[in-house]
Amino acid sequence: MATTTWNIDTTHSGIHFSVRHMVIAKVRGSFRKYSGAVSLDEQDVTKSSVAVTIETASIDSGVEQRDNHLRSPDFFDVEKFPTITFKSTKVEKASGDGLKVTGHLTLRDITREVVLDAEQLGVGKDPWGNVKAAFEAKTSVDRRDFGLTWNQALETGGVLVGEKIEITIEVQAVKAQAEQAA
Repeated sequence: MATTTWNIDTTHSGIHFSVRHMVIAKVRGSFRKYSGAVSLDEQDVTKSSVAVTIETASIDSGVEQRDNHLRSPDFFDVEKFPTITFKSTKVEKASGDGLKVTGHLTLRDITREVVLDAEQLGVGKDPWGNVKAAFEAKTSVDRRDFGLTWNQALETGGVLVGEKIEITIEVQAVKAQAEQAA
């Protein structure tokens, strides 16, 4: 069986993050605009791949002032670096239904290898006949590895923004329709 393309359905998917704030709490947010596709080989999942592009200006933590700061040169510098990209380089089977998806994450023109702990959650047909698949993946990155170094010391010790960013990706993808013969 050939590899099939599954386009990310952004209305039923999410790219979420959390980071420690003032050492004691977590701030959570997401990116609202992104696109991507999964090339899935159902016979040999290790031949599969994924590519995603995220619009950095679409960051949403629920607080406009914080989001504007995150869009500034202190963090994402969205004018200079409008996208974050991920492109897989390897997919491996892990325990149970788990997968290890290794790939290149590029943020602020800095590319680092990251590993996503992923799982295919299932496949089904919607009421309109579209075949959909669901996936979930998690990873964490050190924001300093991508040039995100802005911080502020707290008088009680520690810093305002944590270094470790937890990322959770929930994807529902639609199987691309086969091209009609002309």
